[in-house]
Amino acid sequence: MAWLRNPVAKKRWQRFRESRRGYVSAWILLTLTTLSFAAELIANNRPLLLSYQGELYFPSFSSQYSGRDFGLEFDYEPNYRELQQLFAQRGGSDWLVMPPVPFGPLETDLITGDFPPHAPSFASRHYLGTDTSGRDVLARLIYGFRTAMLFSLILLLFNYAVGVAIGCMMGYWGGRFDLIFQRVIEIWSNVPFLYVIMIVASVITPGFWTLLFIMAFFGWTGMTWYMRTATYKEVSRDYVMAARALGASGSRIVFRHILPNSVSTLITFVPFSVASGITALTALDYLGFGLPAPTPSWGELLKQGTENLESLWLVGSVVSAMTLILMLVAYVGEAIRDAYDPRKFSFYE
Repeated sequence: MAWLRNPVAKKRWQRFRESRRGYVSAWILLTLTTLSFAAELIANNRPLLLSYQGELYFPSFSSQYSGRDFGLEFDYEPNYRELQQLFAQRGGSDWLVMPPVPFGPLETDLITGDFPPHAPSFASRHYLGTDTSGRDVLARLIYGFRTAMLFSLILLLFNYAVGVAIGCMMGYWGGRFDLIFQRVIEIWSNVPFLYVIMIVASVITPGFWTLLFIMAFFGWTGMTWYMRTATYKEVSRDYVMAARALGASGSRIVFRHILPNSVSTLITFVPFSVASGITALTALDYLGFGLPAPTPSWGELLKQGTENLESLWLVGSVVSAMTLILMLVAYVGEAIRDAYDPRKFSFYE
């Protein structure tokens, strides 16, 4: 990687790797996030590969097949778990490979003689049980994690883009522009965005992008203060004065000098901003103002768990998943903070 040729970046990377807990947590979190974006290969009610009469099919990656395509007497899509058992009973050359979790996040699987939620069972292949509608908890956890990570990452980009831009302008231009935006941000920060979401939810059903827009609309102010302070500090340094004396434009000074030297402020807050986005979406879903049903959501599972405390697998699974992910994010944040801490390897005489 070319950026590691920079001596400062190389030293920071070495410091990050020295924090074993944070380094390992970063790899675990990256692996879990990557796997979640391939959730259809992990939890799905369609097989990854199917062989029928010597011909290969890929139901998870192609259009829907009917039962007649596989020798059944109906035109709708077959239950592939039952088809797998049928192939095994026939004992022929037909076979199929199901994902590790053979259930979709929206699929209802009711067990005869039992009412949902169903307890965890390896026999039924509901490894973490089902929710109150008979949907597989593990599948909904995986898809819910993907939704939460995608939401938090996009929210992070929006908040950083607006917050960094306005913070840089406030710190670089200062004066009346800075004073006006200080008052605007103070007023904006006191607007309770939860009430705004409640009002919007009473008019329309909030979706992914609606929630994202509302939270980004009110979430950019925090980064603005940090970026304003960092820009004020960098503007007063000699290299900025030298760049101005050489005739460098304002945009060149900001993008080539101030922002690269303020990267520690930006990078340090990334893990904690991701954790904040995950908890915010989970809280909104728990309160009923988040993603519409039946979207897989950790908050919706948590709400079901608190309403059915006798079904410990519901609340236990989502609390364990949230604890693990937030703990990993916190460890990564600590490692990044140590890597970018200028005082750690400074010596004063």
